[in-house]
Amino acid sequence: MAIFTRRTTPTVHVGSVPVGSCHHIVVQSMTNTDTADVAGTVRQVAALAEAGSEVVRVTVNHDEAARALPEIVEGLDRIGVSVPIVGDFHYNGHLLLRKYPACAAALAVLLQEGIGDTIRVSLTPEPDGDRAAEVRVAQQILQSMEIRSFTPQVTSCPGCGRTTSTFFQQMAQDIEGYLREKMPVWRTERPGVEALKVAVMGCVVNGPGESKHANIGISLPGTFEEPKAPVYVDGRLHVTLKGERIVPEFLAILEDYVATRYQAREPASI
Repeated sequence: MAIFTRRTTPTVHVGSVPVGSCHHIVVQSMTNTDTADVAGTVRQVAALAEAGSEVVRVTVNHDEAARALPEIVEGLDRIGVSVPIVGDFHYNGHLLLRKYPACAAALAVLLQEGIGDTIRVSLTPEPDGDRAAEVRVAQQILQSMEIRSFTPQVTSCPGCGRTTSTFFQQMAQDIEGYLREKMPVWRTERPGVEALKVAVMGCVVNGPGESKHANIGISLPGTFEEPKAPVYVDGRLHVTLKGERIVPEFLAILEDYVATRYQAREPASI
């Protein structure tokens, strides 16, 4: 028998099967049935498990296959087969997961278990769409789990009957665009700025609370509220903006905050 040393890895449980660390190398297999054929797939999974497969992958390549997954798991449970099922999602996986959440392969679970040294989110772009969208989604996953920060977070409310217009939504988009435009420079000159949290809220109900929990936030006037927008910096009321120049004035406050809070990197010595 060959003798070798396995690299040290964290342990993650796929169902009840431990994978990694000092545990045995797990044997897995994959079905070749039409996954939408629940009975046929259940029979093949059971046969693979009886042969010794400890994890079984099934193809999830269309709506019918995604809908069938919960039934397959239930069918296996009824006959006493507990082998973990892994969905092998195709290029349209993000669409299937959105439509059939009961069948959800989640990246967050693996990351929480300490598994993974690289991440890729595969998205089908719109015709002539932005291919970089999948990069931003991957970054958002890591950032929302507080694993790594890439760009300042903008929290904004979705709007309701308390908001007078879409002004705050447009302002949120303007601020996000401003941050994206600035980040290539800030990332090199202002270390730490990627962890900045900004709040743009549309009324007084949730506005002050969200703004106080952000590094810098603004609560815009909602329906029947006074036409003024309080700005909070590090949890305290900083100034109240009024008039038609709310957006550029807020961006000026944001720019000043970044310049003050995140010290410029020292130029490299020659």
